[in-house]
Amino acid sequence: MDDMARFLILIGGAILLLGVILLLVGRIPWLGRLPGDFHFSRGNVSCTIPLATSLLLSLLLTIILNIVLRLWHK
Repeated sequence: MDDMARFLILIGGAILLLGVILLLVGRIPWLGRLPGDFHFSRGNVSCTIPLATSLLLSLLLTIILNIVLRLWHK
């Protein structure tokens, strides 16, 4: 039971952290408007492809995850 309780607390903390990140992302004005982010619109239809933003976030998250995992395994 202790393992299940710890797992649920960990999942709850991860969901809380994700919610805070989603709240803060909307306040970054340049996110989604980088050079390399494509936006197409025609009439009432628009399509956004945030390619550069996705690559930047992937790079940052990879670096952060590697640092956390290296510190955790010591």
